[in-house]
Amino acid sequence: MDAIIKLDDLQKSYFMGNQAIPVLKGITLDIFKNEYVALMGPSGSGKSTLMNILGCLDSPTGGKYILNEKDVSKMKDDDLAEVRNSEIGFVFQQFNLLPRLSAAENVALPLIYAGVAKKERMERAMEALEKVGLADRSHHKSNELSGGQIQRVAIARALVNNPSLLLADEPTGNLDTKTSAEVMEIFGKIQEAGNTVVLVTHEEDIARYAKRVVRLRDGIVESDRTGAEAHLHYKDHQLQ
Repeated sequence: MDAIIKLDDLQKSYFMGNQAIPVLKGITLDIFKNEYVALMGPSGSGKSTLMNILGCLDSPTGGKYILNEKDVSKMKDDDLAEVRNSEIGFVFQQFNLLPRLSAAENVALPLIYAGVAKKERMERAMEALEKVGLADRSHHKSNELSGGQIQRVAIARALVNNPSLLLADEPTGNLDTKTSAEVMEIFGKIQEAGNTVVLVTHEEDIARYAKRVVRLRDGIVESDRTGAEAHLHYKDHQLQ
């Protein structure tokens, strides 16, 4: 099976004056096409830093990151931006929708940057809204939508470029329990349709939707479990 993400001894340090503060201390990890992976860890474990590197928003200070057979670890900012726009869809805790635009116009935004003509932009935006069950709300602005619907619009926007990787950073952080479950079911359907989904969360009940759970602690991989084993581990955490 082909790895869509290959991390080899990935390191990231931040510098304060002459002092290096290591955040990621050598992460080696493969994520395969069509996997559904949750990255977990306490605050300060390095999961957000890792997510930023996976999303080509930041570069490692050591080791390698191969995304879809391209070595992105040494790329310049312009090349990283191109990879970001063509390969990666992002869903954040903050929905980041533009309030004056309709749902469909918000979803179509990444296609403007990609230089797609208007007619095709709107067709593709409608297809993406269809995937998240919101085609009937395409003309509504964000103040006319519920929190769950707004997050679904944000998911559609992340899908509109047909990315090879969907990254979700605490995507239910601003939602109630019922709405969180609805949004997580959508991620499940997206993965079943053939997408690779990587989710960052600190919530055990959200991680349970993933098929594989990678736990970070102090900048290294503490555990990497798949299927039932990942969720047995979840019960252990509940008992602690």
